[in-house]
Amino acid sequence: MSALKFPHLFSPLKVGHVTIKNRIMSTGHDTQLPHKHNVNDALVAYQEARARGGCGLIVVQVASVHETALFSSHVLMAVDDSCIPGYRQLADACHAHGTVVFGQLFHPGREVMEGLDGSTPVAYAPSAVPNERFHIMPRPLTKRLISSIVEGYGMAAARLKRAGLDGVEIVASHGYLPSQFLNPRLNQRTDEYGGSLDNRLRFLHEVAASIRANAGGNFVVGLRISGDDFDHDGQKASEALETILALEAAGGLDYYNVVAGSSASFAGAIHIVPPMIIGPGYVAPFAATVKANVKKPVFVTGRINQPQIAEAIIATGQADMCGMTRAQICDPEMANKARDGRTDDIRACIGCNQACIGHFHLGYPISCIQFPESGRELTYGKRAPAVRRKKVLIAGGGPGGMKAAAVAAERGHDVTLYEASERLGGQALLAQLLPGRTEFGGIVTNLAREVERARAKVATRVKVDRALVEREKPDAVIVATGGKPHLPPLEGEGGHVVTAWQVLNDEANVGASVVVADWRCDWIGLGLAEKLARSGCQVKLCVDGLHAGQRLPWYVRDSWTGILHKLGVQIIPCARLYGTSGNTVYFQHATSVEPIIFENIDTLVTSYGHDRVAELEAELEDWGGEVHLIGDCATPRTAEEAVLEGLKVATGL
Repeated sequence: MSALKFPHLFSPLKVGHVTIKNRIMSTGHDTQLPHKHNVNDALVAYQEARARGGCGLIVVQVASVHETALFSSHVLMAVDDSCIPGYRQLADACHAHGTVVFGQLFHPGREVMEGLDGSTPVAYAPSAVPNERFHIMPRPLTKRLISSIVEGYGMAAARLKRAGLDGVEIVASHGYLPSQFLNPRLNQRTDEYGGSLDNRLRFLHEVAASIRANAGGNFVVGLRISGDDFDHDGQKASEALETILALEAAGGLDYYNVVAGSSASFAGAIHIVPPMIIGPGYVAPFAATVKANVKKPVFVTGRINQPQIAEAIIATGQADMCGMTRAQICDPEMANKARDGRTDDIRACIGCNQACIGHFHLGYPISCIQFPESGRELTYGKRAPAVRRKKVLIAGGGPGGMKAAAVAAERGHDVTLYEASERLGGQALLAQLLPGRTEFGGIVTNLAREVERARAKVATRVKVDRALVEREKPDAVIVATGGKPHLPPLEGEGGHVVTAWQVLNDEANVGASVVVADWRCDWIGLGLAEKLARSGCQVKLCVDGLHAGQRLPWYVRDSWTGILHKLGVQIIPCARLYGTSGNTVYFQHATSVEPIIFENIDTLVTSYGHDRVAELEAELEDWGGEVHLIGDCATPRTAEEAVLEGLKVATGL
C-alpha cells in the first residue's frame, strides 16, 4: 500500500548489471564493530538487520586498500585474502533479504586519525600540505608508491567480488586521497599527477582501470564525491562538477554518490555526519545539477531522515537513490514500514549524533540513543517473550521510563507507566527548547508511539509513592523519576542566580549582561549561551573544562561553537564557579587557581548538572518486590543512558 504512497522511492533502479529493489541506501559508515580489521559476526548482524528491514542497497564501511591506508585501529582491511570469508558471510546474509551489497575502497591520504599503538603513523598525500583537523604533515607519495596503491585498489576489488559483493565504491569524498589528488590547492605536484585537471584526474582514472582489470565484468564500480567540501582549502561545487563531467566523458563508472564536507577542517567535517541544525536533504540541489549533466545514476545523502523527503527528491528528479543511513540506524525497519504505509510507526532520526558518530569518535561501537538495540544486535536483536508474565509498575515517563514500558509490554508483561506531570517526556521536553534542538523532541514522540504500540497503560498526573505501590501490588517497580537542577554552593553575599531550567521555561528576567556557569560542558551551556545572545544579552560562557562542548559529539560541538563565535559570545575555559556578590561573579581558574572576576553582571545562570530525584527509592527500601533504578534517578547522565538502561532492565524482567 505504501508503494502507492511512495511510488518513486519503491521503484527498482538498474545500476550496472544489478537491479536494486528500491531507492533506499545505507551508505558506507564506520561502525567500530569489526575486530582485527575484518568483518565479524557483530557487523554481519548489524547489516543484516537493515537488509531484513527492507533496505535496497547497503554500502559496507570503508576497507583500506593498502598498508599505508591504515587510518585508524579498527578500519576494515582488504589487503589480503583473509578478508574474504567475513565479507562472504555479510553478502550472503544481506542477499537473503534481496538487498544489493557494495563495498567501499579507501585510502585516507593525509587524513589519519590514529595509529595502532598510540603513536602517530606516517601519512602519505600527493604533496606535503598539512591538514587542520588532525594536524598531520604528510609525506609526498612517490610514483612507485602511487602505482602500488593503484594496484591495491584493484586487488581489493577482486577480493570483494570473490566474496560475493555486487560492486565497490571508490571513496573520493571528504578530502581523502583521491580528493587530495583532484584539489589543486592540495596537489602541488609538478609531474604527470599534478597541474592540469587531466593530470590531477590521472590517479582516479588509474584506480578505476585497475578495479576493472582485476575485478572483471558484472561488477559495479561507483564513485563517492563531495559536492562541496565546505572547507577553506577544499573543493568547491564548481570543481566537483567539473571532475564528475570529466569522469562521465571518460566512462568506466556506473554511478556517482554525491555527499558533502571534508575531514580536513572543523567546518568541513561537520558535513560528514551533519547535526540537526542542518536542514534535511540539503545536498539534493547539487545532486540535481549533476543528474542534469550525466547519464549514469546519481545517489545523494545528507540528512534524509524520512521517506517523505526521499520520495520528494526522487520524484523531482534530483537524484536516483537516497542515502538514509542514520534513519536506519535509528529504525532498521524504516524501509519496510514506509513500504507498508506505517509511517506513524517510523522512529525518525533526530540528528543528535550522540550514539552513532559520537560513539565512533569515542572508540565504541555504533548505536542510537533512541534505539540502543542498534550495534547490539547479537545481544538485543530479538525480543524474547517473557517466561512469566509480571505486573510491572514504572514511575516516571521520561525517555528511560518509556523505553522500559515499551520493551516490557512487548515481551508480554502487564505494564503501567505513571508520570507525575501532565506530559510524557521528562527532560527531553526542556532539551527541545534549546536553539536548534527542536528535533530532539522527536525522541518523546517516537518513544510514546512505541509505548502505545506495545499497549502499555499510561497514567499522567500521578506521582508514585509507597502507598500506590502497595495498592497496585506489582511484581516489579522500575524507578525512572529523573533529576532536578543541582545548585552548587556559592561564596558571597548574594546576586541574581537562576538555573538553566528557569531560563528555558522563561521563568527568569536575566537582564542585559549574563554569565553562564557551565559545569557539564554539554548541550545545555552552549544552548543557553546561544538563546541569551540571540535575545540581545551580552553573554560570557564559563566552562569548567578545556573547551565548550567538551562532552559533546564533535560535529555538534564544532558547529555550535562556530555559531557562538558569530554571536559574539565570550567563552572562558577552565573556569570553576566560586561565588557571587551583588553584580560581581567570581570564578577560579581550574589549573592556575587564580581568580577570574566578572563585574557588572545582571544574572548568573547555572548549568551545573542534576541531583537525583530518588525519594521513591528510599520509600521502597524495605518493600518486598523487585525494584530497579534507571536513568538520572540512578545517577544523573543523559537520555542515552536512560533509554539503554530501560532496555536492559525490561529485557531482564
